[in-house]
Amino acid sequence: MTTAAEKQADLAGPGIGSYEELESLLPTDYAPLLGPRETMEALYAAKRLIEDLLCERLGLTLVQVPLIVDAESGVNDYLDRDGSRTPVRFHISNDRDLHPVEAEVVQAATKWKRLALRQFGMAPGEGILTDMRAVRKDYFLDHDHSAYVDQWDWERAILPAQRTLGHLTDTVRVIWGVIKDTDRFLREHWPALADPRWPELPAELEFVHAEDILAAYPDLPRKQRETAMLQEHPAIFIYGIGWPLEDGLPHELRAADYDDWSTETVSADGRPMHGLNGDILVWNPVTRRRHELMSGGIRVTKDSLVRQLELSGQLDLLDTPYHQAIVRDEVPLSIGAGIGQSRTMMLLLRKAHLGEVSVSVWPEVLKEMCAERNIFVLE
Repeated sequence: MTTAAEKQADLAGPGIGSYEELESLLPTDYAPLLGPRETMEALYAAKRLIEDLLCERLGLTLVQVPLIVDAESGVNDYLDRDGSRTPVRFHISNDRDLHPVEAEVVQAATKWKRLALRQFGMAPGEGILTDMRAVRKDYFLDHDHSAYVDQWDWERAILPAQRTLGHLTDTVRVIWGVIKDTDRFLREHWPALADPRWPELPAELEFVHAEDILAAYPDLPRKQRETAMLQEHPAIFIYGIGWPLEDGLPHELRAADYDDWSTETVSADGRPMHGLNGDILVWNPVTRRRHELMSGGIRVTKDSLVRQLELSGQLDLLDTPYHQAIVRDEVPLSIGAGIGQSRTMMLLLRKAHLGEVSVSVWPEVLKEMCAERNIFVLE
């Protein structure tokens, strides 16, 4: 039986804990279906298709997105609310330090996007899509976590009446349809990807609340609960990530100032629940592990923002320009998410490692371990 301390340790921080553990988990029978050049050709064809379909089906416009932001703006994403992952920060000594700027490299564009809806004049039903690049220096570098991050960060303005589980569910289904259509496109144009060992993605997602996953597997920590659920349903969307569950712990720690994980909702069978957010996870048959593709949801109102900051002991953040814009109703209500680009390509191109579809830095121990298993990362 898992102890409370073990469950607590599993709430924040992604990935595997050591290279000894990773060595035991990497596939030993892997052979890439596409070579490096074919991989890039397929990747960029899929990238263009996904961006076009997201814009078409969600009413989005592709816009520029920052790589660096003012550290005082409050728009950088701290990912969790336990302070375990902090951004790269540096001093810009502009004008011989007469007008300096303290800057940070973004970890995600989550908060910036909501402000950008106002900047680009987006009305309800309209939104933005970004080709976001970020650095997350505090990740443990394994097969699906990199210090270099690329995401389709998107955000769409909504009406107050759309702040519902139904609207969230419909939006997630649209995104899954985009991923499914891209999988079909790749298998048609690169026949090697239609290898019978790797089946097509499931036609539909299974939608399940974090509370129900805990009830089904009460003795397992979070990642093991997800893995067990994916054995039953190989593609799922988990609602309600961030609010304390029946055991007193959230499914996973979430930042308090963008996704709304505290608003009361009602399940399909009438039970009281919390949270208007969630994650898409799939079973990856190549790595034989859980595989997260997207995280997001309906964003906080001024009321849920204050409630979540109070619950997380971060009310001091209310003084930043980003938080003040929400409190003063200066930005639209919205829904949004980050879809991992390399994670998605890793899945669709049947790769065993993120480094086969993106270029980053990896320790020698990992590169040597991968090479022994026919996994060659780009450098």
